[in-house]
Amino acid sequence: MHLARLRKSSGGDPLAIAVLEKSRESGGHMLSGAILDPSALRDLLPDFESRGAPLGPVVQDERVLFLTERRTFRFPITPPPLKNHGCHVISLSRFARWLAEQAEAEGVDVFTGFAATEVLYEGERIVGVRTGDRGVDRQGGRKPTFEQGVDIRATVTVLADGVRGNLTKTVLGRLRLAAASQPQSYALGIKELWEVPADRLAAGTVVHTLGYPLRAEEFGGGFIYALAPDRLSVGFVTGLDYRDPLFDPHAAFQRFKRHPAIAALLADGQMVRYGAKALPEGGWHALPRAYADGALVIGDAAGFLNSLRLKGIHLAMRTGMYAAEVALDALQAGDASADRLEAFRDKVDDGPVRRELYPVRNVHQAFGHGLLAGLAYAGLSLLNRGWWLRDPMPSHPGHERMQTVRAYHGSDPPGPAQAAVPIDRTLTFDRLTNVHFSGARHEEDQPTHLLVRDLDICRTRCREEFANPCLRFCPAQVYEMVESDDGVRLQINASNCVHCKTCDILDPYQIVDWVPPEGGGGPHYDGM
Repeated sequence: MHLARLRKSSGGDPLAIAVLEKSRESGGHMLSGAILDPSALRDLLPDFESRGAPLGPVVQDERVLFLTERRTFRFPITPPPLKNHGCHVISLSRFARWLAEQAEAEGVDVFTGFAATEVLYEGERIVGVRTGDRGVDRQGGRKPTFEQGVDIRATVTVLADGVRGNLTKTVLGRLRLAAASQPQSYALGIKELWEVPADRLAAGTVVHTLGYPLRAEEFGGGFIYALAPDRLSVGFVTGLDYRDPLFDPHAAFQRFKRHPAIAALLADGQMVRYGAKALPEGGWHALPRAYADGALVIGDAAGFLNSLRLKGIHLAMRTGMYAAEVALDALQAGDASADRLEAFRDKVDDGPVRRELYPVRNVHQAFGHGLLAGLAYAGLSLLNRGWWLRDPMPSHPGHERMQTVRAYHGSDPPGPAQAAVPIDRTLTFDRLTNVHFSGARHEEDQPTHLLVRDLDICRTRCREEFANPCLRFCPAQVYEMVESDDGVRLQINASNCVHCKTCDILDPYQIVDWVPPEGGGGPHYDGM
């Protein structure tokens, strides 16, 4: 949209601008808490209110709570990074759909249901993408409905494929764009949308929690955002760098809801939607080089997220605007080389993105030393603007931090019954019930979009060393170990997948690759 408007204002001929959206409709796969900092929106569309932007209530009341197993302690003040004055509680899926409508009104072609599966190169220059084939059965054969994928060539390709994006992942590897960066750190956010009696929380109320059910060594916390007097976004974020291989983020979320303070808010209510999504939380030092010959990387795909503020939507919009400005300059100059597109980095460095991210560049890494150390450093960073004796603080990929069962638990690990959470399908839910409320839908007769390169590891080494952590870290019961004639084997229930990418991120052997399913497949996050 920004590119189309810039081109018109410059008096140039219209450009062919295409957006490929893997969901069945714009915004269908978009998930966040979500609280929108409207600063980038205001710069993009100053008249957003008169255009009918679907923004929810302005934040009116903010609370930060520390939870123990039975008790609640409210912070006497709201820490500055969690102050949301002037921000809006929104449904990200509806906001994204509205943005797509604004883009189409400017002449941008938005193609929904088309998943880009491959990057096109000429030498080391990116020249476009290829969309996935349709109508392929699970054995790889062509069905009567077969349609071959299409090569879409572009002078400038902007990769905005989200956290651990399948295209960005391959580009970073082939072109070594992250070679000088710290490894990215991730978290998993699990969210439910609830309808509750209207007397619980006023619209615009924002609640964040620390503590229970996490241990001090684990990063994360809960959130409750009041979209309306009778509608709450309830979620839990867990750092994907925990050490205990038996930890279960979905079970932690269910325990969170059973806390007396949270259960009271949800009593007599009804869960109506479910979803899960990974978050890039490595910060400034984990950003890759976001430009290459013919391409730019923006938003969550590059890691533009402020983990201390718990916000990234405005940064995705801001970096998208920068990409539009740099791309237009490249097109007018007839030069889309990396040297020309390096202007994107200059815009990031010289503007509000760096001003926001640089002072909190080590915060997530500090939480790797425990909750108290993380909180202490987060507070200190407000005074010293992120300085530390070692800058950057050391960081390691989350999958490398996970210990084996024996290393963490010794010779007597807890059994499944000890770790189980009571499921009543009123307040707490099993994974399959949650998946039903995600709206996930995939064509059953298609190749799996979850590629495990060595299934033998799953039934041998991983089972023995880590007790198959995919059974726990997947929030959608995609992975199961089932009995077979040869003992046990991994069964992949790909149709359950909600596209959170956790398996691609946290598998201790890094043998799982998430790739897009046939175009349009996946969750349906309407209202989320």
